[in-house]
Amino acid sequence: MNDSIYTRINQFLKKYPLTIAFRLSSHCKVITKHLNPDEEIIYAFPAQKNISPVDIFSTCIVAFTNKRILVAQKRVLPGYRLNSITPDMFNDFQVYKGFIFGRIDIDTVKEVVQFSNLDPRSLSEVETNLSEYLLKQKPKFLKEMKISNEKSSL
Repeated sequence: MNDSIYTRINQFLKKYPLTIAFRLSSHCKVITKHLNPDEEIIYAFPAQKNISPVDIFSTCIVAFTNKRILVAQKRVLPGYRLNSITPDMFNDFQVYKGFIFGRIDIDTVKEVVQFSNLDPRSLSEVETNLSEYLLKQKPKFLKEMKISNEKSSL
């Protein structure tokens, strides 16, 4: 599975070479480690998990799965960081295009997750995939929540 994530990330970078990202294989391994058996990756892209265009040392991989959004960062020293954003925690998102780089901010219930140093040409593709993901996943999740609430009230 790691190979398919890594392949998708490399395809993204070939298509959008201005995106700044490093140590991609290590970040992909973190996502692979945390994928559930019934989860599959719908879309993935690399970015910097910060808002500063000059901070290039916080590369992460963002993966949309059929259950959640995963944000994985393998640290240089031992350890890693994984954020999981489930559809119920997702509020909205913003897309910003700057002079050289673009940025996407995902607003969740607890925080705003910011991805920067994206190739400006990639913003429309990432936005389209994120929008489609939310339009498909959020209603499914809300429907499942409603069914589980009805069962628990019986």
